[in-house]
Formats: sequence, C-alpha cells, structure tokens
Amino acid sequence: MQVIDTPLAGVRMVELDVYGDSRGFFVERFNQQKFAEAGLPTSFAQDNHSRSAPGVLRGLHFQPNPPQGKLVGCVHGRIWDVAVDIRPASPTYGQYFGTELSCENGKLLWIPPGFAHGFCVLGDQPADVFYKCTALYNPKGEMGIAWNDKDFAVKWPFDQMVFEGKPTTSQRDDEQQSFADYTKNPAKW
Repeated sequence: MQVIDTPLAGVRMVELDVYGDSRGFFVERFNQQKFAEAGLPTSFAQDNHSRSAPGVLRGLHFQPNPPQGKLVGCVHGRIWDVAVDIRPASPTYGQYFGTELSCENGKLLWIPPGFAHGFCVLGDQPADVFYKCTALYNPKGEMGIAWNDKDFAVKWPFDQMVFEGKPTTSQRDDEQQSFADYTKNPAKW
C-alpha cells in the first residue's frame, strides 16, 4: 500500500496492492495497522454502498454537523471522484482534486472533513461506490454546493461519460447553493 499526498492538504490517495491472475484479483481495502502507520484514520462509524447508472453525476456534498470524513473506493465500474476544499482558512480554499477510481486500479481517496465530495460514472457500465465515513450520516447536517459551480470550474470528464444533453443528477443536486453563497456563511471546520 502506498499513500500519496495530493495538492489539497489532507486529501490523500491510497494505492492498494492488487493481486491478479487468470481467476480474477484480490485486494485488501482496509488494514487498521497499515492505515495507522500511514497516518490515516482507523475508526469509522458507518459504511455506505451506492450504485449509479452510466451518465450519473452526484455531488458536491459535505457534512459539517458532525464533521464527516470519507474513505472512497469504487468496487465495480469506474468513477471520476472529486474533492473540493471548502475550509475558509486553507491555502487551497476553493480548489479541487479529481482522480479516477475503479475496481481494477486499486485506488482509494481519503477526504477529510472540510471538503465537498462528488463523483460521476465513467463509461457505459454502472458503478458501485463503497465508502467508509468517520461520523454517522445526519440528514439535517448535510449540505452541498452546485456540481457545476463556475467558481470551482471542475473539469468533469464528460467525454468519458454516457448521457444525452446533460449528466443525470438529482433535483437536490441541481438546486444546491453556489460557492459564492457558501462563502457568505461557511461551515465551521
């Protein structure tokens, strides 16, 4: 296992060792001792598993109450995973990092509290995303910022997605606040 810092302080890529042969593959997705040695969290409160159809885009979500970090991986299909720094005191405030996660590439993305998170499905297959959370989900504590916010200018890889017109999003995601509105009353991290 290798842990690689990203340009956003605190967001880290975890490259797992994937052992494959003609029968398939094996990967160890979490090892408490190795995570502790790498300075990653080892205590999680909740595991989530979502399935998204081709052309789906989810996000950008965050939970400040209670603050929730996420260890994200893709166990079927491929996604473009994005973390956006929304910590006002951070030198990378308003910047994002994106990377491909898939069951084949053996990568996880650690996203600590203070970041908005979203992803889109790449290719023509559904994607199953599995993520461990450091705090329980609180529907009243969840917030979001528009996935297509002009200030973030996330370069979503639409050329690798299958959709007509625009990606498939939820009504809630289409109605999220702008980053400009968020900056008027940012979450306390």
